[in-house]
Amino acid sequence: MHVENFKIFSDLVESESFSRAAKLNNITQSAVSQQLRAMEKHFSILIVDRSQKQFRLTREGQKLYESAKEMLYLYDKLNSELQEMKKVISGTIHISTVYSIGLHELPPYVKAFLAKYPEVNIRVEYRRANNVYEDILTNSIDLGLVAYPQKHKQLEILPFHDDILVLVVCPEHPLAKQKTVDLEEIAGQKFVGFEPDIPTRKATDALFKEAGIDVEPVMEFDNVETVKRAVEINAGIAILPQTTVVREEAQGLLKVLKFKGKTYKRPLALIHRKGRVLTPAIKKLIELLTSKDLHSFQKEK
Repeated sequence: MHVENFKIFSDLVESESFSRAAKLNNITQSAVSQQLRAMEKHFSILIVDRSQKQFRLTREGQKLYESAKEMLYLYDKLNSELQEMKKVISGTIHISTVYSIGLHELPPYVKAFLAKYPEVNIRVEYRRANNVYEDILTNSIDLGLVAYPQKHKQLEILPFHDDILVLVVCPEHPLAKQKTVDLEEIAGQKFVGFEPDIPTRKATDALFKEAGIDVEPVMEFDNVETVKRAVEINAGIAILPQTTVVREEAQGLLKVLKFKGKTYKRPLALIHRKGRVLTPAIKKLIELLTSKDLHSFQKEK
C-alpha cells in the first residue's frame, strides 16, 4: 500500500462519491473502484457495506479510514516540517472563493505574495458560497474565502476584513441625485438581488425585515458582476459591497449611495479545515491575509 492509496480511499469516504474521489485525484472512477477492491483484497476485509443503498463503511472499513487519516496526517506533517527545516517557501496553494472576494479583494494580496515568494503557485477557483464550504470540508481545497462565515465544528474561521454595503443605482435613476439614502426609500423600487441562497442576499433580506419594508427582486443573479450589469442598464437598484463597484463608480457607470445614519458591514473570512496540516507557504499566506497590513508586507525584504 502506498500513501496515494490511502489518500484516494480517504477522499472516497469523505465525499461518499466515486466520481468526486476520482476528480480529486485526477484518475478515472473505475480506478477508484479498483483501488477499493485492491485494499479489500490486501487487508482481507470488506470495506464498504454493499447491501446498503447509501455509501456506508463496515466496522473494519471505519477502522481503516481512521488509521488512514492518521497516516496521511503524519505524512503531510513530515513534509511540512522538512520544508520548514530547509526554509523553503514553495508549492501550490489551492484557494476557493466567492466571486466578489476573488475578483475585488484577493488580487492585491496574491500579487504581493507572489512577488515575495515566486516559487509558490496559487490557484484560485471561483465558486458559490456553499461550494466553497464543500471544497474545504472534502479537503479538495487548501483555503476558502467567504462572506458572512458560517460556524462549523470542522472549520477554522479567521477574520479577513469587513466590507461596507452600499446602494448602487444607474446614474439616470432618480435616487442618483442623492448622496445618501434611507433604507426605507428602497421600498417600492425595482430591486436587483442575489439568488436566495447567496449569503449577501440573506443578509439584505434580514435588513429589510428588520426595517419592516417589503422588497421583491425583479431579477436575481448568482454573482456580483451580473448584478452590476443589470443596474448599469437601469433594470433596478442593488445593495452591493462597496469594494466591488469602485471601478464602475470612477467611470461614471454607477452611482454609489451610502446609508443615512448607519453602516452595514459585510464580514469576510478565511476558512480552512481543522486539523489540516498547513505547509509553510499556506501559513505565510494566512499570515498575510489576516494581518490587514498589505503595505508593510510589500515593504519587507
